[in-house]
Amino acid sequence: MNAANPDTVIGRLIDDRYRVRSLIARGGMATVYVATDLRLDRRVAIKIMHDHLAADEAFRDRFIREARAAARLAHPNLVNVYDQGEDGDLAYMVMEYVPGITLRDLLHDHHRLTVEQTIDIMDALLAGLQVAHRQGIVHRDIKPENVLLADDGRIKLSDFGLARAATSNTATGSVLLGTIAYLAPELVTKGSADVRSDVYSAGIMMYELLVGEQPYRGDEPVNIAFRHANDDVPPPSEKQPGIPRVLDDLVLWATERNPDDRPTDAGAMLAALRQAERDIAAGGGAPVPPDSPTLPSDSGEATRLLATADDHDQPWHSVNQPTGAINADPMAAVAEPLLRASAGLPATAARLERINRQKRRSGQVTASVVVLLMAFAGVIGWWQGYGPGSYLITPDLTGMSEADARQQISSSGFVLGEVQHENSLDTPAGQVLRSDPESGLSLAPKSAISIVISDGPSILTVPALAGLSRDEAIAAIENAGFVYQDADERREFSASVPDDHVISGTTEDGAPLPQEMAEQSTIRLVVSEGKVPEVAGQSEADAMATLDAVGLKGNVVDRPFSSDVPEGVVISQSSTTDPVVAGDTINLVVSKGPDLVEVPKVEGEKLKNAIKKLEDAGFKVSHRVPELFIDSARVVSSNPPAGEKIERGSTVELTTEVKL
Repeated sequence: MNAANPDTVIGRLIDDRYRVRSLIARGGMATVYVATDLRLDRRVAIKIMHDHLAADEAFRDRFIREARAAARLAHPNLVNVYDQGEDGDLAYMVMEYVPGITLRDLLHDHHRLTVEQTIDIMDALLAGLQVAHRQGIVHRDIKPENVLLADDGRIKLSDFGLARAATSNTATGSVLLGTIAYLAPELVTKGSADVRSDVYSAGIMMYELLVGEQPYRGDEPVNIAFRHANDDVPPPSEKQPGIPRVLDDLVLWATERNPDDRPTDAGAMLAALRQAERDIAAGGGAPVPPDSPTLPSDSGEATRLLATADDHDQPWHSVNQPTGAINADPMAAVAEPLLRASAGLPATAARLERINRQKRRSGQVTASVVVLLMAFAGVIGWWQGYGPGSYLITPDLTGMSEADARQQISSSGFVLGEVQHENSLDTPAGQVLRSDPESGLSLAPKSAISIVISDGPSILTVPALAGLSRDEAIAAIENAGFVYQDADERREFSASVPDDHVISGTTEDGAPLPQEMAEQSTIRLVVSEGKVPEVAGQSEADAMATLDAVGLKGNVVDRPFSSDVPEGVVISQSSTTDPVVAGDTINLVVSKGPDLVEVPKVEGEKLKNAIKKLEDAGFKVSHRVPELFIDSARVVSSNPPAGEKIERGSTVELTTEVKL
């Protein structure tokens, strides 16, 4: 199967969980689809590695490692990675689905962005990227195609498909990964990269947002790569006059060819961007005049620019230091570049400082001391105000109520992001399941923290169970999201429900099943053992054995005479409980057979005496003597004869004679 061909993937159920719905995009390593997570009932994006790469163990292992690295990252401006796995010939990664457009789509429609739009997008990009950099993850593919603009206004950095741990080998042979237009010089010259390579790519992208095109363009990728390695990126204002100088400086600082001259990571660039935004808002980030020199190329040009610095608004001011305090010093033109470079601000000023360093003389010792003190104050101010020293630790919100979590987020110096709800078996309704970012991370003040609130277990419909076979009922229970426990099963005898079929279902405490229950609730089954065996007509011994074979006990409660049922045979049975279960007792009535009585001897006796004797013995008497002659009649014989045993109540016929 070819993962690049959506016709072979769309509609497929991956890993018995993810139903692929439609194609999103194709890339060099993988194809991305919209899918439905059937277990959590949510839309996700699933990236499936191309099959020709998945067949390569090295690529497959790298794909898995990168998925695990990306899954460690959690930030509102990063696309979350939920899952990773393999299903037959597929290697896949499951990510958050972000409906919307890419930054490339926005550039295609609008060509270039305003200063405000650029700052907003770069702020979100760098805020997310700094989380990756703090964990030693290099993205390696920063470009507009990988910046997602969600329909609800969120901005997210996606596709850590080229990401590597910063401490690992970051090149594969001679192959350079990443988009050539945003490629850092060290990847071209050395084939390796670190977090500062992402900063370079971010600087190139910022240039493109402000100008509307990339700084280096050409038909041959090798020519573009050569220019990245050997040319300095020009300031954006050369193409678009009116761009504030502070943004020129930031782009130039981020795109220094020497990684040591760039911001140390995305967090440092983010702090500088936010300072630039404040300077612009305060009127300190003046636009660069169209004819103003921006980046000196030799020491003479640098000297001219430095000498005329007072003619232009300064693009950057030291942190926590009024501009007037610098300009009042006759050495300000020399001091400010050093101060800004020491405080981690754009490297354009650092260039001027290096070019004009030979202008300093031994008579400037006092000014140098002042500069160093100001630099130290600037570093401390930046560290505490905008740098890592200002970062706060995200609180642990798990288990809190929503109200308490909101209060904790605010009191910890953050702002509340999204509030989502999920069902949970383990966390009571109304409590926080998790937060994003998770607890224990260092984030800038006012960063957004999103929370997921538990709605408790899902409420599901209870399936109809009566009349199903036991196996069918168990499958129905589990498919509906409930739990069946064999130990809770009850078995009863039933005259109407066949053996091993369900009589009814009950809750765990034995109550009748409601129409709806919480997911994973336990359901008990009452299963039929079939009818109670019919033992009437069997001998007493056989009846006892029959009942014992099905777990019942027989008990003889009566032994009456019976003219119809032979002695020792069961006449009838009855149960002692309702319903009947194994171990219960079945009452039996066993026949004693007919009630036989011996016919007494009455031959030779007077008829009247013979009649009384037979009736006293329980017989009926038959004779043909008229009533008038009874007293004089004598018995000659009886039928049955004397001594024979017949059933009590039978008729004895007498033969008599009358003597007159």
